[in-house]
Amino acid sequence: MTNPKLTIRRPDDWHVHLRDGAMLQAVAPYTARQFTRAIVMPNLSPPVTTIDAARAYRSRIEAAAGPGFTPLMVAYLTDGIDGATLAEGHAAGVFTAAKLYPAHATTGSAHGVTDVKHIHSALAAMEQAGMPLLVHGEVTDPEIDVFDREAVFIERIMAGLVRDFPGLKIVFEHITTEEAAQFVLAAPENVAATITPQHLHINRNAMLVGGIRPHAYCLPVAKREKHRQALRKAATSGSAKFFLGTDSAPHRIETKEAACGCAGIFNAPFALESYAAVFEEEGALEHFEAFASENGPRFYGLPLNEGTVTLERADHTVPDSCEAVDIVLVPFHAGETLRWRIAS
Repeated sequence: MTNPKLTIRRPDDWHVHLRDGAMLQAVAPYTARQFTRAIVMPNLSPPVTTIDAARAYRSRIEAAAGPGFTPLMVAYLTDGIDGATLAEGHAAGVFTAAKLYPAHATTGSAHGVTDVKHIHSALAAMEQAGMPLLVHGEVTDPEIDVFDREAVFIERIMAGLVRDFPGLKIVFEHITTEEAAQFVLAAPENVAATITPQHLHINRNAMLVGGIRPHAYCLPVAKREKHRQALRKAATSGSAKFFLGTDSAPHRIETKEAACGCAGIFNAPFALESYAAVFEEEGALEHFEAFASENGPRFYGLPLNEGTVTLERADHTVPDSCEAVDIVLVPFHAGETLRWRIAS
């Protein structure tokens, strides 16, 4: 590496959990420090299903994040959601997209969709309105192994969505498998995917070898090494179909380190540095700006950001925890040394 600095167009995060209340206050500044815009997940309690709820949540995020950051709001799809309301919210600039959570697939998905047929009319309205669909791609059938849920979802549901709604923009979020990467590459141009930093860095051994490690547990779970390698190849390939989406999902340390610990990895504090490490290791830094700053807005039909951010080649150790008021969070890479940092 001859150049100790890397300057890229200001990036966006196309998948993040900012939570609400005290947790929102604690974590929003980390995302706002690195990203100009973010697609904010709607799985609150209660979930964000109405235009008014989205407007109110957006205001709370703006207050917590401070100036210069734009939250992009997402509608939470339920079995009975009204497609006209989705289209109205999209036309008004409130809903950027809508999220499909299969019921009980992950945190805050209890109100999710029990059968995709129940939202066909809503999807048709979204297709007509040009409103993207964001998909958590896992089946929830108890007989399906947790490590196979994404691949089975592709066969049972995702392929049909792409076939039945050819004009609908679809983002296959936080993909974790070789099958998902191959599916997105082979799909039409209206299908894209986000990839998290954790799924580029860890495989399932990180959760299980040497003891159960709750801070490496997220949903979808990390898979075998062959899947990690396939994701690294996809992310660093230069393909416009893949872009940055951290899926940063904070939980208090006491709810992670518990008998039934919560799923989610809090990667917001050092997300760009984490991604940059992967692109450097793969010899693909020339594709980093497109992945982080260009592919996402182009897919969503939004303008590219004007500003820049500079990363410098400098080893630094990630702290063991991040604290705000009475909340203690363990960041991704805690205690590890990263080779890149954002220049002050």
